[in-house]
Amino acid sequence: MQLFRFILGLLIQAINKSDMHISKEGICLIKKFEGLKLESYKCSASVWTYGYGSTKNVKEGDTISKKDAEKLLLKEIKEYENYLKKLIKVKINQNQFDALVSWVYNLGPNNLEKSTLLKILNNKEYKDVPYEIRKWNKVNGEISEGLIRRRNAESLLFEGKKWGKI
Repeated sequence: MQLFRFILGLLIQAINKSDMHISKEGICLIKKFEGLKLESYKCSASVWTYGYGSTKNVKEGDTISKKDAEKLLLKEIKEYENYLKKLIKVKINQNQFDALVSWVYNLGPNNLEKSTLLKILNNKEYKDVPYEIRKWNKVNGEISEGLIRRRNAESLLFEGKKWGKI
């Protein structure tokens, strides 16, 4: 009976997580901090980027339309949502999910997988997650004012607070 309850709990958790998708609020946060650039440029980490922070297969001289940048953003967000659904083993709410999609969109799933943030979250230490989010504020070892602002916004969103004035 105990094994049955355990398996049922995992199934319910999987169903709940698989239904979660980023909200408009989360997309707004990503768009605000990524900005929209229609011509490729080297970001602060010296990676070729365009659109709303897209880096996959981008090279010098590439361009993208606003419409295609929107489509690419939504496609990439789905990919990052799936990483979260795979790695997070506990129940989270919409604000928490949105904040973490933004974080993973910016930093990548490998950083999440190896992070103390994920360990703390999966231990249900929700109150400590915002602190862990804010720790990721450096580019090439240097503190970035833009990342400080973004991490503060993500932390506030994780806590269900207003982040828009950051």
